[in-house]
Amino acid sequence: MDLYPLKFIPIYKEKIWGGNRLQKVFDRDIPNSKIGESWEIAAHPNGTSIIKNGIYQGRRITDLIEKNPTELLGNIKLNNKKRFPLLIKILDANAKLSVQVHPDDNYAQKVENEPGKTEMWYIIEAEPGAKLVYGLKAGTTKEEFADAVKSGKIEKYLNEITVEKGDIFYMPSGTIHAIEDGILLAEIQQNSDTTYRVYDWNRVGKDGKPRELHIERALDVINFDEKIIQAKSIPLTISNNNYKRSFLAACPHFVTEKIDNNSIYQLNTGGKRFYIIVNLRGQAGISSNGKVYNLSPGDTYFLPANLGNVNIDGNNEMLISYIPENREEIQDELLRLNFKKSAIDNLTGMDEWIG
Repeated sequence: MDLYPLKFIPIYKEKIWGGNRLQKVFDRDIPNSKIGESWEIAAHPNGTSIIKNGIYQGRRITDLIEKNPTELLGNIKLNNKKRFPLLIKILDANAKLSVQVHPDDNYAQKVENEPGKTEMWYIIEAEPGAKLVYGLKAGTTKEEFADAVKSGKIEKYLNEITVEKGDIFYMPSGTIHAIEDGILLAEIQQNSDTTYRVYDWNRVGKDGKPRELHIERALDVINFDEKIIQAKSIPLTISNNNYKRSFLAACPHFVTEKIDNNSIYQLNTGGKRFYIIVNLRGQAGISSNGKVYNLSPGDTYFLPANLGNVNIDGNNEMLISYIPENREEIQDELLRLNFKKSAIDNLTGMDEWIG
């Protein structure tokens, strides 16, 4: 098949808590002023991306993967070779999201017939004093929390954190969380749309009724043993004359890096894996097989595994996400970059590998 950097039509999701920052920050033509989510790359029953550029324009990403899984996804080990493993979003919280939690793979496969949901957030914009909920306060028991849920008084148990632009949050399944108002963020997550609402700030939906909660299932999956030492993730960063490269998170489900590029950044898919680029700021060009593809703020591109060498030329900031082969692969790459093993072990997500 003919391969090139694929761009997709965003899938916009209207939400009670949504806003219009996608228009203000990225000059998007959004359908209304209550857009809470833009699904940038998705292959899910609740939203499937349509290709926007090139010879495959108008085709669904799932159609291409069905016919050419190795050319697009590479040799990564997946439970289902033809199922796209990630869901990439940009979220605009103009009001508080519900307090919620996501299940792990075992629970989600058994109960929801889809993967679990581990995710990470990169804060693109945040109003002064903006906050989010990350986990429960230390010592909160399941019994205490269940009682508080019944009485609608859980706020005293929530671990609330003030955020700023550039902050990173890694959200393993089982972590209670909520985005509050005044935040625009990029979300890298497993390909799942399962969310269990625990609390919705005592508000009502568009129909004037309280939105559905999922108390029993939420209590099943919340990790009450989670110890929150450092809510904001600390990246591992190296710099040279051309770019600054920061590893934000590295877990079995994805690795996400941030590249601050001031010249040329090179990638080689090499038939091994795909890459997803989310451009945050600045202009650049993606050079591939003699053609250049414009990379503007807010653009998201998928680089197929068999694409080969790619140069990203410009002055821009971008997130790059991919699927790791195993922990050793990431550790070896970080050791090659002269990071100490103790620092590598402490990189967000590295403790998620089993065995």
